[in-house]
Amino acid sequence: MRYWEYIRVEELLALQSGSATDGGDARVRSNDETLFIVVHQIYELWFKLVLAELRSVRALLRKNPVPDQALADAVRSLARVVTIFEVATEHWRVVETLGTRDYLAFRDALVGASGFQSAQMRQIEILLGLDDERRLSSAGEHSYKDFLRGPEGGSSPALERVEAELADGPSLKHALGDWLSRTPIDGSTDEADVSRYLESFVAAHERHANALCERARGEVSSQADFAIIEERYRRGVAAAASFLRAEDVADPAERPKRRHIRAALVFIESHRELPRLSWPRELCERLLAVEQAMLVWRQRHARMVERVIGRRPGTGGSGGVDYLDATALRYRVFDELWTVRTVLLQATSVPAMSHADDYRLRVEDD
Repeated sequence: MRYWEYIRVEELLALQSGSATDGGDARVRSNDETLFIVVHQIYELWFKLVLAELRSVRALLRKNPVPDQALADAVRSLARVVTIFEVATEHWRVVETLGTRDYLAFRDALVGASGFQSAQMRQIEILLGLDDERRLSSAGEHSYKDFLRGPEGGSSPALERVEAELADGPSLKHALGDWLSRTPIDGSTDEADVSRYLESFVAAHERHANALCERARGEVSSQADFAIIEERYRRGVAAAASFLRAEDVADPAERPKRRHIRAALVFIESHRELPRLSWPRELCERLLAVEQAMLVWRQRHARMVERVIGRRPGTGGSGGVDYLDATALRYRVFDELWTVRTVLLQATSVPAMSHADDYRLRVEDD
């Protein structure tokens, strides 16, 4: 085996033809267009690895029970995904070496093609658990799948990839929720015990808010200023209570599960020093880091496009920069991981545990 055989260098270097045909009339690629093709091919290779890592994490979380010692591997996979998106974000710097006229010299040849048609990016979104109602129309299409169809609305390899991903089972978000909903809260999975824990956390919020109000009372110059501060703290307590009680969940039948998931997020973070909670906490942190890295990648993409071609429509007919900016704002998956940051308390205010000894490490039998 030789290096060029193992990496398949010759095949790889022959893949930058873009829209050129195999015939003798194929137009010569400029260095600028070759750069554009190479960067996007690199992205697709990164996406392939991201999908593999995310699937391995989902597979682990779908086990019941999830072996504690395997969580380290899941954290490692998610850390790799974060690093990939961080590196991918830097790739936009290479594209920015294109001047506007440099890109316009070959851009018209791309009309009809769009990064929106990257099946693997759509697969990543599906695998993570992006809700369809959050998706934005790129160019007035009824469904994001419309952009993946072949000529005359037929099927295509891209559409087949996406359909296969949709059929592959519950998302990573769903698997995470099921895992968290099985997490014992201070030694119990009973709904009544979970509710009592949440109410104790709400009461701790109220005590903390009262203490802050008393401190503020002696520091403000007027009763009117104090009233503003007090109202702000009261709204914070009410918002925390509403989130923890899952009052925002429309389906009453779904609320107990959402309460348990939110209780688990609070419990894991609040007692992260316990052995069986340290790796679950790291996994939740890395999932949040994955989403953050993807959002930064999207935002950096928008700034690159604006710098190179301004606010022209996208080659696929999208709104260009406006569309890219909107996806960075709307394409959130792990809302509860973000929201729980608002309701966490400092260590001295967290309700005391009764069953700390229950959180010893569990080892899977060979």
